[in-house]
Amino acid sequence: MDTLAIEKKYSEALDGLGENTKKVFGYEKPVLVEGGNYPGIWLECGPLEGLVYGRYAPEVAKANHEVFFYHQREDGYFPCWIHADRIGASQIQMVVPIAKTALETADLTGDEAFLALAYDCCARWDHWLGQHRNTRGTGLCEAFCEFDTGHDNSPRFEGLPKKSHNDDAALCPKAGKLPYLAPDLSATVYGGRRALSEMAERLGKTDEAAKWREKAEEIRKLIIENCYDPEDECFYDVDSDGAFVRIRGDALTRVLCEHVVDQPMFERIYARHIKDPEGFWPPYPLPSIAVSDPTFVRELPSNSWGGASQALTALRAPRWFEYYGKSTDLKELMRRWVEAILAAPAFMQQMNPWTGEFSTSEGYSPAMCVFIDFVDRLEILSAKCQRSPDSGGL
Repeated sequence: MDTLAIEKKYSEALDGLGENTKKVFGYEKPVLVEGGNYPGIWLECGPLEGLVYGRYAPEVAKANHEVFFYHQREDGYFPCWIHADRIGASQIQMVVPIAKTALETADLTGDEAFLALAYDCCARWDHWLGQHRNTRGTGLCEAFCEFDTGHDNSPRFEGLPKKSHNDDAALCPKAGKLPYLAPDLSATVYGGRRALSEMAERLGKTDEAAKWREKAEEIRKLIIENCYDPEDECFYDVDSDGAFVRIRGDALTRVLCEHVVDQPMFERIYARHIKDPEGFWPPYPLPSIAVSDPTFVRELPSNSWGGASQALTALRAPRWFEYYGKSTDLKELMRRWVEAILAAPAFMQQMNPWTGEFSTSEGYSPAMCVFIDFVDRLEILSAKCQRSPDSGGL
């Protein structure tokens, strides 16, 4: 790859992230927003993006968490998004646990007060989820609508509401066979509880740490018992009739991202689905639906979690590839993404999994984060070529 071109693109990514750092509703500090067509910050992705950018702007890493803590309701609910002029409460919209990225942000900044605040807020969020997203009494976290998982325009929720009833994340719409037992949302709860356990240990709350570990293991077992089909070696939603919703989508990768499965199970899933060119390993991985799945939307429309390879999925990949020992494959995935972004005219949301052609939402922060994170991990640029946090250029 052309090092000079990568240096230029890297600088453009940092400039773009700086431009996308701005104030949102009711909070005094600037945060990194999603960018492009998305003027606000979302619970699903904002904390992780802030963490990645935190290498250059640690105060933004903290702010991208604290903005949700600031707007947390008394009952524990976190807003699903925060725009410049309002906040949203119509879904839960979570993927990477905010507790986990908060813990990593505390490590990055060494801020013990932030750690204590994050622990209290994330514990209250876990309580809200247990109170309002376990209506079937299974112990798993339920999906009420399309936006709960951030899977916009995905066949996973075809014909179902995009938001919860009456724009209230506690109310499940009376539609289809909702609520679903959602393996990915449940995995997020699991990962959050693991992080809460570690937070409690660091804060000297030994008894609470043990309780969080116990609660985490309980939901981990329930995910496998209820949402895993050993014949297909895949995780699926379970509808209100108790049937699998058999769509091989990137909910599977989100379960892996939280390390729900042990190594032997992972190896089976990985060989059968992830590394399969007809599954999740086309020339530009990881598509949002397995390419051979009958529901794959081949037209790849704008903002499509029905097939396109999404920057957000790529940004999360190192969190599980490294854990399960797939560093060689991770390097290949990162090289393909760096090459594709380098060739693209702008930082955009999604790409064609066969051609690497990008589309949707120029000025998109997750694509910028992917580029700087992957270039750093691949060690393409020497340290002197990378911009220092206080520098105005390369």
